[in-house]
Amino acid sequence: MKLLHCPSISTCKPKLHSQNYPFSRRNRVDFVSIGRKSRISVAVVNAAADSGRGAKAETAATAVVVEEKPMVERRRFEVLPGKPLPFGATATDGGVNFAVFSSNATSTTLCLITLSDLPQKRVTVQISLDPLANKTGDVWHVFLKGDFENMLYGYKFDGKFSPEEGHFFDSSQIVLDPYAKATVSRGEYGVLGPEDDCWPPMAGMVPSAADQFDWEGDLPLKFPQRDLVIYEMHVRGYTNHESSGTKFPGTYRGVVEKLDHLKELGVNCIELMPCHEFNELEYYSYNSVLGDYKLNFWGYSTVNFFSPMGRYSSAGLSNCGLGAINEFKYLVKEAHKRGIEVIMDVVFNHTAEGNENGPIVSFRGIDNSVFYMLAPKGEFYNYSGCGNTFNCNHPIVRQFIVDCLRYWVTEMHVDGFRFDLASILARSSSLWDAVNVYGNSTDVDVITTGTPLTSPPLIDMISNDPILRGVKLIAEAWDCGGLYQVGTFPHWGIWSEWNGKYRDIVRQFIKGTDGFSGALAECLCGSPNLYQEGGRKPSNSINFVCAHDGFTLADLVTYNDKHNLANGEDNKDGENHNNSWNCGEEGEFASISVKKLRKRQMRNFFLCLMVSQGVPMIYMGDEYGHTKGGNNNTYCHDNYINYFRWDKKDESSSDFFRFCCLVTKFRHECESLGLDGFPTAERLQWHGHAPGTPDWSETSRFVAFTLVDKVKGELYVAFNASHLPVTITLPDRPGYRWQPLVDTGKPAPYDFLTDDLPGRETAAKQYSHFLDANQYPMLSYSSIILLLSTDNDA
Repeated sequence: MKLLHCPSISTCKPKLHSQNYPFSRRNRVDFVSIGRKSRISVAVVNAAADSGRGAKAETAATAVVVEEKPMVERRRFEVLPGKPLPFGATATDGGVNFAVFSSNATSTTLCLITLSDLPQKRVTVQISLDPLANKTGDVWHVFLKGDFENMLYGYKFDGKFSPEEGHFFDSSQIVLDPYAKATVSRGEYGVLGPEDDCWPPMAGMVPSAADQFDWEGDLPLKFPQRDLVIYEMHVRGYTNHESSGTKFPGTYRGVVEKLDHLKELGVNCIELMPCHEFNELEYYSYNSVLGDYKLNFWGYSTVNFFSPMGRYSSAGLSNCGLGAINEFKYLVKEAHKRGIEVIMDVVFNHTAEGNENGPIVSFRGIDNSVFYMLAPKGEFYNYSGCGNTFNCNHPIVRQFIVDCLRYWVTEMHVDGFRFDLASILARSSSLWDAVNVYGNSTDVDVITTGTPLTSPPLIDMISNDPILRGVKLIAEAWDCGGLYQVGTFPHWGIWSEWNGKYRDIVRQFIKGTDGFSGALAECLCGSPNLYQEGGRKPSNSINFVCAHDGFTLADLVTYNDKHNLANGEDNKDGENHNNSWNCGEEGEFASISVKKLRKRQMRNFFLCLMVSQGVPMIYMGDEYGHTKGGNNNTYCHDNYINYFRWDKKDESSSDFFRFCCLVTKFRHECESLGLDGFPTAERLQWHGHAPGTPDWSETSRFVAFTLVDKVKGELYVAFNASHLPVTITLPDRPGYRWQPLVDTGKPAPYDFLTDDLPGRETAAKQYSHFLDANQYPMLSYSSIILLLSTDNDA
């Protein structure tokens, strides 16, 4: 994710545009009070804008009065008290029930807005809720009957505006319901709102009981996690380059058009980078380096957690956001048809509202002190590095998160979640005290805000939820406050982790750093040093070498240093410690020998990923060698830097894709490369330059092992990360003979000897005299896989 600022309490003041707040221009119509147990037909009439309370909100947003325009239409609604549950807008045959939580608001108004009124920041109908008839506990609710065609909704909340006490109530602001199932704002990605507004008005879709989607009998695939090959994908970046040739580039439908590529690669699970509604214009500013505009391309800044990103949909604003919902469902359905699961990258650690200087969009205007982790004087704790921290273990917030996850599983059919900066989910809330923890005020140590919890209530709820415990749950087990939990994340036996230690160790070993041979062996076994003691399995380790954040695989072997000038931040952003190696020359323009070495190293990394126990994850574009020019923090680029280059993938010189497909296929064929438990000596043996004598010394750069496989017989896998070639002696298997399958030291297509490869026999015979002597020569920086076959000459 893009990290903006990392102190525990945010003090940064992000640059904001003069008109970047939703509904910053006030517009009011008559409030209609609802009497207790009343049934009232409500007619909406024009009224001049009242004086409002906007003046007190100047530190967070500037309210601007605009002239009233004549009402285009008049609508009538029958109003009933409604019910407090479920939260959100719920359609029935008779109408729509609206329910929203706010414990500190003194009054609440439901605002109905037509699709045509939204760009003008004009409210079509607003209904004031009676605290007696329309409030149960801390839930405000109302039931409406009437014509909701092309109708959206939001709320106004009144109460204290006192940032030092944690309150940001402002009745001039219309805020988005956190439970809205679709968010409507702009229809086209990257296009400014009216008057170049970066935060144009947004509202939720009013659902209809008639809304239906034909799932065609779709059911969860429920693949065992050990069998997964995950592909981290950006929906827009996957098909938005002109070379994709898709009819709907940059959309959910565009992804469907290119799902067959993933089948060819051997992928059976896609992990979608954030697809919850976010504002890509959040960082909008001119980038003089590239001559374009910076956008929030990655999307790690959620506006609404229930809504699919509307501008990833070819449907645009059709049906008030229903088109986006159905298009996301279509992607999931079509992926399942091809045997591909769908995991969502979710960002419950913070929201797009930022720190105290950010916009009032939703949670802040509803009940800021509940939804965000606050310091005693109202400052925002910033464990996310993005201005605020979601108050995940507050009872209301954790229920919200569970409700949201359930929705995506039951209604959208997703197969699991990857939780961004998941360690924040394990921190205590800002309302945590002895009574909250123990049920009474006994003499115990007070748990302060943000303290890591051994049994976080939110993780407990998710882990034991009857719906959620059956899906894939993956934690990015660290945050920006220094809490690093790889191997120790609270897991209840079912959570997996992005194994950042695997990434770092494999990078170090493959590039030839001393002292990592033993650590690599742990990685190859599924990191039992991290997961075995806690009762987990190899499949709880999500192994990766590259991800969206950091160098691509091609850049990992091309650059020693980051080259982030294109971000417009003087190369000060992004990670400085990449564990990369340029193979002798910096940049893409290099000698032939350096380029050959880089190709070997890319193959070495990919082979290591696929022969390791655990679940491999591939980053989009790495399968053909996508380069970002050495930029390791491309959060802001909606251009070729982040786009999948289909023309590059299809080039005849792109032989790396063939290699990746074959190695992935080989992994699927091997019973031993996705074990349910950690390998034991009965199945796995370690070797060095000679069989049975592994070298775990600090200077060792060679690791080899044999693995008994019920399908392939036995595999011999070796990595030589030295700058020197070596001739190894192979384990003696009387009556059998080792045959070469993979050798990254050989040029394509002989790096992987398939049965139908022209000249295969000739290539195999080149090393027959070595194999006759039970030996094999390995080039520097190379890796091999040999298979055991019957020796007909024995």
